[in-house]
Amino acid sequence: MGLKKVVPPPSTLLEDLLDNAGGCAVIDGGFATQLETHGAAINDPLWSALCLIKNPALIKKVHLEYLEAGADIIVTSSYQATLPGFLSRGISIEEAESLLNRSVRLAVEARDEFWDTVKGRPGNEYNRALVAASIGSYGAYLADGSEYSGWYGEDVALEKLKAFHRRRLQVLAESGPDLLAFETIPNKLEAQACVELLEEEEITIPSWICFSSVDGQNAPSGESLKDCLDVINKSSRVPAVGINCAPPQFVENLISKFQEWTHKLIVVYPNSGEVWDGKSKRWMPSECFGDDKFELCARRWHKLGASLIGGCCRTTPVTVTAISKALKGRSS
Repeated sequence: MGLKKVVPPPSTLLEDLLDNAGGCAVIDGGFATQLETHGAAINDPLWSALCLIKNPALIKKVHLEYLEAGADIIVTSSYQATLPGFLSRGISIEEAESLLNRSVRLAVEARDEFWDTVKGRPGNEYNRALVAASIGSYGAYLADGSEYSGWYGEDVALEKLKAFHRRRLQVLAESGPDLLAFETIPNKLEAQACVELLEEEEITIPSWICFSSVDGQNAPSGESLKDCLDVINKSSRVPAVGINCAPPQFVENLISKFQEWTHKLIVVYPNSGEVWDGKSKRWMPSECFGDDKFELCARRWHKLGASLIGGCCRTTPVTVTAISKALKGRSS
């Protein structure tokens, strides 16, 4: 039985970007990874959001590095920036909301400065990038690895998840991003919470919702990704769905499955293949993709149907350069 196609709302910026990028846009790579490369100490429940407080200039620097590498979409440093997380550090609600706003402002400033620099260059190969405000899962706030298990406890119901996300969504949407990126969603319930919130808050900014996967078949909760997508397919406010921070070796099969299960744009930005141990807070040795393999796979992923491709944890600007080169033939 065929899927009924849900026509997304007008999304001129995203549509224009895809047209200018030849049908496939490049998303940036691991943000925390690059912060650590520059010496940032972020082994903290706030993770990369800690730099919103301690070193906002470094956040802007990393955005610029990904833009230089060829990213068409840069994702804000708000993945683990939550109001409860900031409040637990003794930060006032006003300052916490200001930090969320800062995450978008830094990305917008970096994008605008970079574009002003390159747009007049002879032979300019860059597109004017879009800014996606990152909205991490409830598990990311818990900082216990539950975004990779999907288990939040029996007391976490739909309304609790909506209450958790609501004000952050409002603040980020009001801060002026081009897109909203719900990331590493591990279960159907949280996907439903995101979809219902977008409707209740009448959000008109185009969104994507990405799941993680630990087996290449299902959401971390064990629920069918098809069932998870069925919740999103009903929404006209989410023009794109996909997978992020899953091992890259899962991506090819998942794109093929998503092609069967949805008519929305498909987004993929896997990690390097290393596995995060949420308990010990470290990356475990495992099969990894090098930048050369990302270059080869990016072409394959696009041919299979992915329209937005990038990297997540443990990928770098070098990875993004390889992906951009593969998809757009950019000179390195």
